[in-house]
Formats: sequence, C-alpha cells, structure tokens
Amino acid sequence: MDENIPESHSARLANLSRHGFAPQTVYLSAYSRMHGRLSQSPTSNVKAKVEIAFSRIRLYVERRYKEERPLFVHHVDSLHSGFSYEKMGRPNSNDAPIPVLPEDRDIDTPPPYELDNTIILGQHNPPTYAEVTEDGRVDIDLDSSVARALPGYPSASPSSAQTPSRPPPSSKPASRLWSIRLNIVIQVVGSRGDVQPFIALGQELLKYGHRVRLATHNTFADFVRESGLEFYPIGGDPKELMAYMAKNPGLIPSMTSLRAGEIQKKRLMMSEMLDGCWRSCIDADPVDARPFVADAIIANPPSFAHIHCAQALGVPLHLMFTMPWTSTRAFPHPLANFNVGKLDPELVNFASYGIVDWMTWQGLGDIINNWRRTMDLEPVPMGAGPLLAEALRVPFTYCWSPALVAKPTDWPSNIDVCGFFFRDPPQYNPPEDIDKFLREGSAPVYIGFGSIVIDDPEKMTALILEAIQACGVRAIISRGWSRLGGDMPPTDQFLFIDDCPHEWLFQHVAAVVHHGGAGTAACGLKNACPTVIVPFFGDQPFWGHRVAAAGAGPEPISHKTLTSSNLAQSIQFCFSDTARSAALEISQQMEKEDGIETAVRSFHNNLPSYEMSCTFLPDRPASWIHKKTGTQLSNLAAHILIKNMIVDVKDLKSYSSSPITISNPRWDPVTSTTSSGITIVSGLTTSAMGMISDPYKDLQRGKANHASSTSTAGKMALSSAKSFGRFNLHLFKGTCVDLPVAAADGFHAMPRLWGEDVQSHGEVKDWKSGITIAGKNFAHGWVGGMSDMFVRPYVDAKKDGAVGLAKGFGKGMVGFGSKTASACLGLIAYPGQGICKSIRDAAKSGTRKNIAAHRHMEGYYVVRRATDAEVNLVLNGWFKRSSGESQNMAGDATMSRPVSKSGWYA
Repeated sequence: MDENIPESHSARLANLSRHGFAPQTVYLSAYSRMHGRLSQSPTSNVKAKVEIAFSRIRLYVERRYKEERPLFVHHVDSLHSGFSYEKMGRPNSNDAPIPVLPEDRDIDTPPPYELDNTIILGQHNPPTYAEVTEDGRVDIDLDSSVARALPGYPSASPSSAQTPSRPPPSSKPASRLWSIRLNIVIQVVGSRGDVQPFIALGQELLKYGHRVRLATHNTFADFVRESGLEFYPIGGDPKELMAYMAKNPGLIPSMTSLRAGEIQKKRLMMSEMLDGCWRSCIDADPVDARPFVADAIIANPPSFAHIHCAQALGVPLHLMFTMPWTSTRAFPHPLANFNVGKLDPELVNFASYGIVDWMTWQGLGDIINNWRRTMDLEPVPMGAGPLLAEALRVPFTYCWSPALVAKPTDWPSNIDVCGFFFRDPPQYNPPEDIDKFLREGSAPVYIGFGSIVIDDPEKMTALILEAIQACGVRAIISRGWSRLGGDMPPTDQFLFIDDCPHEWLFQHVAAVVHHGGAGTAACGLKNACPTVIVPFFGDQPFWGHRVAAAGAGPEPISHKTLTSSNLAQSIQFCFSDTARSAALEISQQMEKEDGIETAVRSFHNNLPSYEMSCTFLPDRPASWIHKKTGTQLSNLAAHILIKNMIVDVKDLKSYSSSPITISNPRWDPVTSTTSSGITIVSGLTTSAMGMISDPYKDLQRGKANHASSTSTAGKMALSSAKSFGRFNLHLFKGTCVDLPVAAADGFHAMPRLWGEDVQSHGEVKDWKSGITIAGKNFAHGWVGGMSDMFVRPYVDAKKDGAVGLAKGFGKGMVGFGSKTASACLGLIAYPGQGICKSIRDAAKSGTRKNIAAHRHMEGYYVVRRATDAEVNLVLNGWFKRSSGESQNMAGDATMSRPVSKSGWYA
C-alpha cells in the first residue's frame, strides 16, 4: 500500500480488495442486474465469474489512490479511459489560451453490459433500485436490497463536494485576446427559450471576427436571421417535441403513444436532426450559397450529434447548457429522484448522473450508431456511450448564475459556470392594450408557460383566474403555445397577451409565474422578480428547487398538483419581504456578471490555439497540412499556393486540430478475449441471419413495387452474397485480428492487478503504426518480463523478508508470463490490426473526400477575395520556409520574382 495514503484509507482499500468493490457509477446498473439474477441462480460458478469480472473496477480505485485522489472520486471519465481528446489543452477560464499537452488517460474499462429491463421499464418487480416516474425523472433507490447486496457497498461518503457558500466573484476580461477567425457552428435542439441564449452568444462571437452559423429547427429561421446570424435548418418540429414531452414526460413513453406510432416518428425525427446537424457543419449557406466548413462546434447536449461531428471533422467541441450534465456530489441529476435511506446523499447524487445517462443511451444508441456508419465512423460501444462527453473531458460551460448555483468543487477545470446569457434588450414599443394595463393599476404578476403544450388550456385558464381573484392581484397572462384564454377580453384585473419580450416586460411586473425554463427564470431574477415555478418535465423541477433554496420563491408546484388555492398562496409568498429581498440580492449579484463574455472567454481559452493557427496567416485556422513539409495551411493560404502553382492539390491532406479517439480499453486477458468473442459471435449471427432475412426483404419490396421476377431474383441473390461476404469477413477478422489484439491488450494490462503502472503503447492507426507498436511492445515486453524475474523478488524481500521474497517471485513469474505473452502476440496482432485499419480507411473514405471537397470549395471562394498583403505574406513565408529547409533549392531564384500589384506572380 502506498505510504502516502492515510491509514484509514489503507484499511478501506484493504477491505475493498477482499470484497471486489465496484464503484457506484454507470456500471452499478449492470452489476445490480447480474447480482439480482444470480441471487436466484443455483450455479455458484457463474456468480464467481461475475465477481471476478467486476473486481477489475477495484483497480480503478487503487489507481486513483496512487494519484492522491478521493476514494469515491467523481472522475467517471477514468472509467472510459480509452478515450482521449488529443492535443486539446484544458486551461482554466482565467488562464491565457495556451496549448497544453494531453493527459495520460491509460486506464482500462470493463466490457459493456446490458441494462436491466426492470430498470428501463420502471417495473416494481423486486429487487430494483431505479424507476422511471411520470414526471420525466428517475427514482433511484440505492438503499434497496439489490444495491445493498453489492460487495463492499460504501456507508460513508467521500470528501465533501458541497458547493461553496458564496459564489466566486465574476471577472471580466480586460481585452479581447483571441485573434483566429473561425467558422463556428452552434447546434441547438429545443424550444425558443433554448435557442435564444445561443443567439446572444453568437452575436458576441461575431464581435471577435468569427463567422457564426446557428443550426436549429426550421421554425426559428426568421428569429435567427433577424439577429444577424447565419441559419441552417436541421429539421425537427419543436412544437411537436414539446407536445410529446408534455404527454410523455417520462423516459418511457405511454402505451397510448406506442399504439399511435409516436415513438417511431420521434426516432425518425431524431435521425433527421442528426443528419441535419452533420450537414450544418459542411454545407454552404442555404440562402446565398456561401461555402462553409466548421472550424469549431458549440452545442447543447440534447443535439446529440456534437461529439460525432467533431470526431469526423477533427475540430474542437465546446458544450454549453442551462442544466447540470456533469457528475457531481453537490446535487443530483435534475431528472432523478432518490430514496437515499441510510446512504450518504453525496454518493447518491454522483451515481444519479451515470444511471440517467445510461438509460438515455439505451433509447438513442442504435440511432446514433446507425448514423455514424453513414459518416464512416465506427459504432460507439454500448458501454462507452453514457457520459461520453465527460469521459473525453470535452470543455463544458454552464449558462447559469453562480449567485444561484455555484460551481461544485468537484468539477474539473474544463468546466465553467459563467452566468446566464442575456441578449441586448430589443427595441420594443408595447401595444396600446399592454401599455394601458400597466399604467392604470399596480404592478401585475406575469403568468405564462411559454412553449409548454397543455392538455386542457380552458381548465388551466379558469384555475389561473380563480387564483388571482383569491389573492387580489392583477395579472398579465401569456397565451403561449397552449393559447390560454383564447379570445377572452381583458378586464381591470387581467390581460391575455401574445409574444412580448421578457427583457422589457419583466421590468414592469411584481412577480413571475412560469414553467421553470432556465431563460425565463434568469430574466425574472435579473429584474428582481420573486418567482413561482410550476414544472412540467425535465430540468424544470431542478430550477424550481434552486429558486426556492435561494429564498426568491416558494417550493415548486407540479402542474399535476396545481390548484387555484396553492397557486394563490405561492403568489402571496412572492409579495413577502423575504422573497423580495432574496430576489433583489440575486439581481444585484447578476448585475456584476457578464455571462456571455465569460462564456466566450471560456470557449477561447479551451481552444488549442497553437495547433489551430495557419503557419503564414496566424489569424486564420489551419485546414490543410502539406504532406512533404508538415506546414499547416489555412484554406486561403493553401489556395494562394495552388493558384500560383507552387503546390498541387494532391500535396495537401485535411488537417485535424483536435482529433478525438475512441479506443477499446482492456483489463485482463480473460475479460478482453471474452468480450471480443461475444462481439465476434454477435457479428457472425447477424450476418448469418442476413443471408435469409435480406433476400426476403428484397422479395417483399419486389412484390410491392411490381418488379419483374428476374430483377427481384437478382437483388435477392446479391443481398445473400453480401451477407455471406460479411459472415466470412467477421470470421476472418475476428479470429485472426480481433481475438489476438484483445489477448495482447489483456496481457499488456494484466500487471495492473498487482498495482503496477502500465504504460500505453499508443494507438494503432494504420499498418505503419501497427508495425511500430508491435516492435516497441515486443522490446518492452521482454525487457520488462526479464526485469520482473529479478527485481520483484528483491524489492519485496527487502520489504517483507522471506514472505516478500515468495510474493515477489510469484509476481515476477506472472509478470514475465503476461508481458512476454503480450510481446509475442503483439507481433502478429498489431500489424494485422493496422492493415485492417488501412484497408478500412481506403474503403471508407467517402466522408473524408466529401469534407476535403467542401474545404476546397470554400478555398476557391476566399482566394478570390484575398488582399495583396495576404498573398505576399503567404508567398514570402513559403519561400523563406523552403529556403531555410534547403539552401540549394531552386526556389532561391523564384524568391526574387516580383509580385504583381494584383497580388499574383507577374
């Protein structure tokens, strides 16, 4: 045991070593499932195998102790350590934007396990610990019989992760430090309230010289373009989505929706939006046909396409959201409810994020992977999908005020809490009815539910009118998408209105009542308005509780329990001195914040500025790399050189400033080969079934289209042949490449079982890197194995005498066997893996060629608008660089050639 670890921690680690403790993360659900089923199984041998399989998670805990981190750490990313977000430094937002070398993230993970059906369906069949509720949240019972049956289940929490009592002070940058002008696409899925903050963000980014495109639903086209941003339609109907969520607020749809076919419609809509998000990264502007290829992506998490688009393009990604999406012990996932029992709430809070994200992936994983195949990307393993952004350490900015929810202390430096996004108040002249209502009485209460589609708007209207009558206040009521009030005429006590800018209206009201959207809540609090929240689904209860905890409003009232009586009581609370004082204090703190400017600074500081810049035009991003010299070239620089016939198009290849790698990590040879074997068998089974099912589908399509029998027979034969070919491919690649690679990786990782720090041998990208890694692994394996034979016994004997000598000899023998086995297997496995990747890259090159074609289109566009100064910078820089590399270049004479006034060679 490491001598730096406290004695109490050492004792706990020793206990965990005996019991095979598995951290309560995304794998908790899988372990609960297996443990629950095995409790009824008479086969103890099977149970033992599962215990062994999960014991490797204990190694994660031991590794983290050696890094002097808390026992139950929040770093779920380490469970998916095969991922790496290469070349992207992760500075704090307060630091200058400098490149940082990537972290060593070589920690393996267990193979993916299937989620328990009882958890997904929310059944009450005991034992269970998670259940989907009707309000769209998940009841998590970590005090259930199954959860408590987990070996070594913790009874105490890790070090506290409570949010600080006072929020960190807001700071504003003294100057704009970013100079590279980027093509930025902002991908947003959601309602108008979700889109509006990103419009404000885009407008701020324009001030830095960026070209900003906002990709969202078609219905917001005018809303976006009127703000001065480019718009790209991704499909999907937000009104239909909101109506569906109101009817099915849970993660599991109702039987009514299933029978009506709404689930399939939403899946098709999701596929449409994924494809639209990808096209928003590379397609020309749909209005003026101006070419566009994204240099960076900003997205809200529900767009779901973000990571995959960034991986395909090799560009930086930054997520921004108004809802907690990162694991923390400070507060639970907004979609989770808890039965904590005797457990530490902090541990339960942390576990909720993995569980909810895992359940979300169950419904979207197949759609996303099918879409990835169209982009020539390999499918994401089922166990890697949940918490993928967290595992990759993607920069994340949360768009809420630290005065309301401070940044948890266990969030890493790549996460920032910047403040709410507020657009510049629009120029607004109220219509006569609103102006008259505001002038002729006391300040009213605003009541509105925005984009929520209510089942019975007449009933809700009557309830609201009864409540304001009971508490004797005046009210302005927004009709919203539910058309509350219909065409009801105004009175001295209430007025129904259509769209009205909240930024203007909330300056004239005494309190606000709404559904709990983050943007509406922010606008109300900024104007010191006490707030009543009536949540319907999603994160709305979270914001209701946050407002109540701050004292600026009462506890939230679910729309299902809303009555005129409790609504009237809540409105009356808003007029209390306590609520007014709390709202005013929050407002004063928010006045000191500049959420948009801070978010832009966070975005810039997390960009790899050095890797992104063009060698000759530092204010432009590199899009190409010259194969012979390795020079990073922007689109403009590359096409200046092409137009002057200095370089050829074939001398360039697309450049990735921030490549994302998703690898398949291993823990030991048994589990690695077992996991690989299951994958191989699954592929063989699917291919074998396709030999029958695919021709049958062609037959059915032929009958439906009244095709000729000859044509149908030909298609059937072709489909069968394709499936047969896939079967043979799975068989050959699985037995000759995948299994040997899994075994070699498993033996390579095996020394972790006794606490040895195993270094990564790198990623196999092609046949060249495969041969290189095989050679290094062979040399290191034999040297390390021979060293273990002598060093291990000596070290352990010096520490524990004769007993240590015996232990060291055993470790040395096992280490010798595992390292030499990995070395020998790797000689065959890694070159074979590299050859397969090279073949796949050659065969699956459509997306890469498509990206290159779109970049060239943009290059042809920008080079026609190049200035003489830009042309001279590129040409002079190129020849200086070339002459520096070779004094005897023929280009020395070319350097003296005059540049014409137009910027091109004379």
